[in-house]
Amino acid sequence: MLETEMKHFLKYCKISEFTEKSIEALTTRLNEFKKYLETTTITSVKDILYQHLREYVAEFKTPSVHIKKGRVWTLHQFFHFLTLNGWVSENIALDIPYPKIEKTVPHFLTIDEYNRTLSYFIKNAIDFFGLRNLALIMMLGLLGLRLGSILSLNIEDIDLETGLIFFTDKGRKERTLVLPGILSIVLSQYLKLHERKLGPLFLSKRKKRISLRTLQIIFKQAADELGIEKHLHAHLFRHTAATHLNRVAGPVITQHVLGHSYRKNTEKYTHLNPDQYAVYMKRHPYMKGEMK
Repeated sequence: MLETEMKHFLKYCKISEFTEKSIEALTTRLNEFKKYLETTTITSVKDILYQHLREYVAEFKTPSVHIKKGRVWTLHQFFHFLTLNGWVSENIALDIPYPKIEKTVPHFLTIDEYNRTLSYFIKNAIDFFGLRNLALIMMLGLLGLRLGSILSLNIEDIDLETGLIFFTDKGRKERTLVLPGILSIVLSQYLKLHERKLGPLFLSKRKKRISLRTLQIIFKQAADELGIEKHLHAHLFRHTAATHLNRVAGPVITQHVLGHSYRKNTEKYTHLNPDQYAVYMKRHPYMKGEMK
């Protein structure tokens, strides 16, 4: 059951330009829903009732609150599609509420911890790969770029003359940001050693685009040598960038730099803002820096 409906729905998602990550999540949750239905006597989508949806969302395999949220979103999308195609008469999933997720303060590196991390990578920036790692850490911790955006960067996306970086962000949005002065210096040194003029900006030792696994190894080695208790990962650096940027620039500029579509996604950092709206380009501690 659901094989035909799922197949057509996932095709519809691709045509509607859902992201690959969204389609992957929808596929996972629909396969779960299919397994749930196999525990019932339901043989047709028309026999599915609201109570079945609630039971699947809240009880099937004891889900976490985040999985519940994903299930609700999936059912909303799936039943909307079924309604459009006349397989069901109405979208009964719309009445399922999203679970409340308790807001937590994001973890981040303090200025001292981030400076120690920077010093570690600066000390090791003695060759092509050392400079690569330093540029990566700066993009994560100064600009707060998402990992996917960094991994997909090409050499031609960096304009050192104007001090700009062009990249594709979440939702396939084309965005542009100003490069901090110290990051421009590092990128300039890195590109002088780069064998290519076009193509992937960050290369692995096999001369291919750097992978997530390689980054995880880089993070672990740094954390072990520095003795930082926090688990280093890409989003920790993004939170670090957002936290310290918000302190000097306020939520409006922070929202722009992070690429948040909604202000509420930026507001998690406002509790850390002791200063009010300052001029970001002049006051950010790394906009004008020198290599030490």
